[in-house]
Amino acid sequence: MQQTPTVSPGPHNSRVPAAFRYPAYRAYWFGMLSSVAGFQMFRVGQGWLVYELTASPLFLGYALAANAVPGIILNLFGGVFADKLDKRILIMTTQGFTGLLIAVLGVLTLMGWVEVWHILVIAFLTGGVEAFDTPARQALYPHLIDRRAMSSAVALNSSIWQGTRIVAPAVAGFIIDLVNTGASFLVAAVGFAVMTGVMASLRIPPIPQGATGNPARALWDGLTFIQRNGIFSFLIAMTFFNSFFGNAYILLMPVFAVDVLEVGARGQGFLLGVGGVGSLVTTIWLGARGGLRRRDLFIIGGAVVFGLAVVAFGVTAHFLRSYPLALALMALLGCSNSVYMISIQSSLQMLVPDRVRGRVMGFYGMTWSIMPLGGLQAGALAGIAFIGAPFAVAIGGVAVVAFALGPFLLSDKIRHVVRQLRPPSEEQQRQ
Repeated sequence: MQQTPTVSPGPHNSRVPAAFRYPAYRAYWFGMLSSVAGFQMFRVGQGWLVYELTASPLFLGYALAANAVPGIILNLFGGVFADKLDKRILIMTTQGFTGLLIAVLGVLTLMGWVEVWHILVIAFLTGGVEAFDTPARQALYPHLIDRRAMSSAVALNSSIWQGTRIVAPAVAGFIIDLVNTGASFLVAAVGFAVMTGVMASLRIPPIPQGATGNPARALWDGLTFIQRNGIFSFLIAMTFFNSFFGNAYILLMPVFAVDVLEVGARGQGFLLGVGGVGSLVTTIWLGARGGLRRRDLFIIGGAVVFGLAVVAFGVTAHFLRSYPLALALMALLGCSNSVYMISIQSSLQMLVPDRVRGRVMGFYGMTWSIMPLGGLQAGALAGIAFIGAPFAVAIGGVAVVAFALGPFLLSDKIRHVVRQLRPPSEEQQRQ
């Protein structure tokens, strides 16, 4: 497990988030900001272009699936290669190739040559590349900081996704409206080029290789490690329930906006925006704290609050149809989701040994790739007449609460696992 930073911190300043005191991490963070903003713009432009060409919601689903399926299949192998190869070179390669693919789509669009199959193929390829990029990034940045700054780094990384989710789609929409969709793709590609340049400029001491020999054997060793260490199995399972059941409300939001709350597209934008602001404020607060003293409480308590908020959102939307109440619950959803997911990821990063970090984070990343399938199961439930979208979402919230509390209350083994997340007592620290 990492004990000391491979890159020294800069001058201490209590007003600066702990992770930002490390120059290498600061450079990495700004590169990630550029790359993720490009990714968000690409997704907006992709959806817009598909609908422009086909006028078919079904093809929007095809594009989403084309991007998600490679991640579900390849994330584990991405984790193996993150442990086997030079992480900096791997990230440079994946970021550069993704930027190139998006630039090709931009040129095809600008020239008027683009067809829907081009979009689906590029969505599939970018999803496959992302499956190798994400574990490498997750395995690299802990080497840019001290372990004590891990919670700060995880929160700052999360703030990128939350912040760009609010801003980048608006920028993409402005470019599409002012110029065209092809121009938005080219701007998105620049974001990946910036990250490639940042990684090329970083000077990181060599990181020992964590996996050797046959990739299939290395993959099996990683899965065996997770299975034998209950703390990792539990945290990854928590993430799965959050992604598959808890976040299904995001994919069903058009149903709430149009048929349940009757607020239209603009109202949907405000609902998602308020949730994003709640998440962003929480991640900034956690990033500034620099560490979490009771991660066990944040994980179990945060999951319960999030699940109950999802239930309340679905049930009150059905019975009360109150838009202001829905906005308030969306803010609570964003805050509570960030609290426990940041706590989970920082716990994983602090506890996992460097030799299997890529494989563990690859498995963790796969639980996020599976979110579109969670939307499908919620959509199937919503299609049943006596259930509908509000109760389909509420059922997902119940599943999150049940998994957070059930094993914890009923299993001594799980309680022991969760106790591992507590900070050492003063007596233990003296020893």
